[in-house]
Amino acid sequence: MNWVCYLVCCADGTLYCGITNNLGKRLAAHNTGEAAKYTRGRRPVRLVHVESCADKSSALKRELQIKKLSRGEKQALFEIT
Repeated sequence: MNWVCYLVCCADGTLYCGITNNLGKRLAAHNTGEAAKYTRGRRPVRLVHVESCADKSSALKRELQIKKLSRGEKQALFEIT
């Protein structure tokens, strides 16, 4: 399993961070309203940043790090990639 930490931009301009081992399936779930409660009312979402992680534990740790960042710091992640 290849785990990733990802950041999506919602239709209202907010950012959502999550982890998955199947990015395509997870993005489809976000856009059909079957994923996170946060994104259900903010569709469609568009992928703006992805980071590969060694395992689920490191993906969870990275997700927490990203969630603690300010909006500007999160935007810097995908503006430089």
